[in-house]
Amino acid sequence: MSNQFQKTANRVTSVSIIGNLLLSAFKLIAGLLANSGAMISDAVHSASDVFSSIVVIIGIHVSSKESDKEHPYGHERLECVAAIILAVILFITGISIGISAVKTIASGHYADLAVPGILALVAAVISIATKEAMFWYTKVNATRIDSAALMADAWHHRSDALSSVGALVGIAGARLGFPICDSIASLVICVFIVKASYDIFHDAVDKMVDHSCDESDEQLLRDCICEEEGVLRIDDLRTREFGNKIYVDVEIAADGDRPLKETHAIAERVHDHIEKKFPKVKHVMVHVNPFE
Repeated sequence: MSNQFQKTANRVTSVSIIGNLLLSAFKLIAGLLANSGAMISDAVHSASDVFSSIVVIIGIHVSSKESDKEHPYGHERLECVAAIILAVILFITGISIGISAVKTIASGHYADLAVPGILALVAAVISIATKEAMFWYTKVNATRIDSAALMADAWHHRSDALSSVGALVGIAGARLGFPICDSIASLVICVFIVKASYDIFHDAVDKMVDHSCDESDEQLLRDCICEEEGVLRIDDLRTREFGNKIYVDVEIAADGDRPLKETHAIAERVHDHIEKKFPKVKHVMVHVNPFE
């Protein structure tokens, strides 16, 4: 991976860590002072973001190492491991919040629940604006450098923003005379977090098990290969995602009467054209069959 990739990832995750530390501390204080279980749950969610950003930094740092004797294909797949760890953290956080909310709702002692103060509402609004800004900042940079771990961190910010929306609605409902709304909001937050963890986990596992590129990307590859002079047919094309990189294996057909040196040159041109046109492609294997 390039130095620019790692610099961008480090800058974005550093912003995430600082932002989440400040935001989680503010929301926790607001939740305690305003007697809001939903805001305290939201603070816990933001605090988990700090740990997840640290996981992202470690994952990207390890995956950016150059190929070596023991790992000739590189370390890109370790970025997916970071994304999976992040998904597990999210899932555990969401379930913990959900269990606490269900216990409160099931107790039936709604009259004993404290009504959240106005500070909790203010904290929810600030959290929504801050986390949405962090989501877009992280997402734009993740797309630019094509980082699965950074994209997972971006969606972690979005899940936090959505959970703050749930907290805002719940706190407002509790202040309007329905104290149970605060606990219901915590339960809604749980659903958002668990859904985000599933999406991150599913995407990371796909890349861990050599999932092929989507059909549109494979068609672009086919078009690129067929552009080369001497390629008479594509007999087979296989792709696999390796972290944020792509490996391509292709069998092409060329005139069987041409000398080996010429057919080898065709394969070389196909190889070079693919790597030049598709920056995500790390390795191309071209096999030439005689055209029949």
